[in-house]
Amino acid sequence: MIESNKAIKKQILPLLPLRGLTVFPYMTLPFDVGRAKSIKALEEAMVNNQLILLVTQKDARVDSPSEEDIYRVGTISKVKQLLKLPGDTIRVLVEGISRAEIGEITQTEPFFMAEVVEKIYTYDEDDKDEIEALKRSTLSTFEEYVRLSNKISPDILLTVNSIEDHGQLADVITSNLTLKVEQKQEILDEFHPRIRLEKLFRLMLKEIEILEIEKEINAKVRKQIDKSQKEYYLREQLKAIQNELGDRDGISGEVEEYKARLKKAEVPEEVENKVLKELDRLLKMPSGSAEGSVIRTYLDWILDLPWNKSTEEIIDLDKAKKILDEDHYGLEKVKDRIIEYLAIRKLKSALKGPILCLVGPPGVGKTSIAKSIARALNRKYVRMSLGGVRDEAEIRGHRRTYVGAMPGRIIAALKQAGSKNPLVLLDEIDKMSSDFRGDPASAMLEVLDAEQNFAFRDHYLELPFDLSDVMFITTANNLDTIPRPLLDRMEVISLTSYTEEEKVNIAMKYLVPKQIKAHGLKKANLKIDEKAVRDIINYYTREAGVRNLERQIATVCRKAAKELVSTGKKSVKVTSNNLEKFLGVKVYRYDKAKEKDEVGVATGLVWTPVGGDTLSIEVNLMSGDGKLELTGQLGDVMKESARAAISFIRSKAEQLGIDKDFHNKYDIHIHVPEGAIPKDGPSAGITMATAMVSALTGMPVRRNVAMTGEITLRGRVLPIGGLKEKVLAAHRAGIDTIILPVDNKKDIEDIPQNVREKLKFIPVEKMESVLSAALVNNKKDKTKASSMKSEDDKMIIAEEQAILGDADQNTDMIQQ
Repeated sequence: MIESNKAIKKQILPLLPLRGLTVFPYMTLPFDVGRAKSIKALEEAMVNNQLILLVTQKDARVDSPSEEDIYRVGTISKVKQLLKLPGDTIRVLVEGISRAEIGEITQTEPFFMAEVVEKIYTYDEDDKDEIEALKRSTLSTFEEYVRLSNKISPDILLTVNSIEDHGQLADVITSNLTLKVEQKQEILDEFHPRIRLEKLFRLMLKEIEILEIEKEINAKVRKQIDKSQKEYYLREQLKAIQNELGDRDGISGEVEEYKARLKKAEVPEEVENKVLKELDRLLKMPSGSAEGSVIRTYLDWILDLPWNKSTEEIIDLDKAKKILDEDHYGLEKVKDRIIEYLAIRKLKSALKGPILCLVGPPGVGKTSIAKSIARALNRKYVRMSLGGVRDEAEIRGHRRTYVGAMPGRIIAALKQAGSKNPLVLLDEIDKMSSDFRGDPASAMLEVLDAEQNFAFRDHYLELPFDLSDVMFITTANNLDTIPRPLLDRMEVISLTSYTEEEKVNIAMKYLVPKQIKAHGLKKANLKIDEKAVRDIINYYTREAGVRNLERQIATVCRKAAKELVSTGKKSVKVTSNNLEKFLGVKVYRYDKAKEKDEVGVATGLVWTPVGGDTLSIEVNLMSGDGKLELTGQLGDVMKESARAAISFIRSKAEQLGIDKDFHNKYDIHIHVPEGAIPKDGPSAGITMATAMVSALTGMPVRRNVAMTGEITLRGRVLPIGGLKEKVLAAHRAGIDTIILPVDNKKDIEDIPQNVREKLKFIPVEKMESVLSAALVNNKKDKTKASSMKSEDDKMIIAEEQAILGDADQNTDMIQQ
């Protein structure tokens, strides 16, 4: 016998439809309510006895349900708590009390009101044993379900085991099962507790069967499927996941995207075939594989390269010259070379780009002029710093067999530019080195060779890329460290150090306005006069370029800004008189020409990385046995020059009026002041020889004469480099006569006109001519003239007399 008695209870309550949620009796849960009708139904419930009927919608997508859109059976619940949330939403905490059936909808607006019917069943004592058996079976089945599903906390078992009422047990267990809304509603629809428990029991048995089958299938799959079956299984799972997430295309869709990019890129045929081959490999791989990630990275690199993209080169000589003049003062040779290149490009567009190498000391504008060239040509600009590069793969890329392989810097620069005809600046090319990983300088040979770089192959890409449209410009501080084959690829343009006049112009036209703006000042706030700038150049910086000059100007701007803010002044003027207030005491000093002629002291000219300088060489004679002592941190070259000078003097001792046994009677000490500074170079030979001859003969060296040149054993004067910097240093020191090798006459044209006008240049070929011009009281030495018997010596005497004669009649003296 199933039922012994049934009681019916009716009442009218507000009704609230739920979307995707089924509430059971004895169940406490929170949910959010946002619909206006639902909120009003809650308000009605709170006004009366806090009871409300919660009914599940048949279709959760319906926003305004009607009577036909809701199930007939719901749960009478008590509203425990209301909490208003932002956005007109209410969070509700309800407690299910009993199930009830909708008898009649009594009201639909402004909210639902319904007559609800509760059905309450009681049992005979005869059914007690059967119900107990059904309870135990249900509990045992629920325990098995919990063990198989792994989605329910085992703690719930303690709760259900303590429930005595079998109807309550059915409701509590159902509320904890992972079921569809329709399945839960089927249990909720049943008022009879025993039938409800039986339905739940059958439903759990069915779910357990499914779970066991799923577990068994998973176990078999793990043990039996081979690699290909596993990949297929995972792919099918992935498809299912992608379908759930809305990504229905998966890897095939990704491949189609790559194909669309390939079509848009307009790549060469060889590249297209390679990409299609890699896409075919990608299609056969699972998306999670490491190899798939490598292929994607490779394809991205290929398709991001500008295979067929270029900027339109604008060839306007006047505009280009204007841009170069705007950005840089001086540097006429470089500007002329760029204008020549543009002129030829205008006549012949297929001209292969020259490889210009800008060589010069730091700070003279090598890097910045390359940027100006790119602007003048309307090319994209990319800078690559090669300083410290010692791996060939940095240039040619890594092969894809390596973990973390990537293209070389050349390909990366083209990707960055987004154009196949950019201007690529290879900065500090003289700083590359080599080790066991290869020689990057050798790899650069292909990059910079116009006969090869039209099909440059990067090890990572393994595809030819045309570099013939790229304009490469390199920079270097020193040509000696560049391998000869690489240097042969480039056209060298020397950027010498700036003269004082050039630095003044650069500072007044570019650096001062730039720093004033950078420090938040205006032209009216700070005025730096030209004399102050000259003092900064001469006494606070010692460099070939203008970097330190700009730093010192920035210091002046900072000090001025501080003074303006702290004192309330409207303007500050920096002059030579108050410069030390801003920059402190003078850092450098320059040797000035001596006040009188001295014996054994000669002034030489040297080149340094920061420009030219004067060098005093002192010689002392002491009684001894011919020892030669050299002090002043001299390098090997200068030591060898000193020994060569000694040999020359010994071979010409009689002609020079020197005791031929001087090397047995005297020790000679040669000292170059500022001994803490290393000094070396092939330009002090004639200076040391002149100082020694002066000490040995007692004839003073002219105070207004400076010299540069190397000496051979036979007294020939060899040419030197850096004449412009050396002459500027002599001019700065107040010297007005320069002795230089005859082979350097051509370099006089590089010296600024205003400096040339104030100096006399004496080109010499023999050491005898140097002595004649440099030593005092040597022009009418009859004894020496009679001892020189050869025709060549007589010619030298004539040359000396001509040099030391009237300046207006001197044929060997060049006076600019």
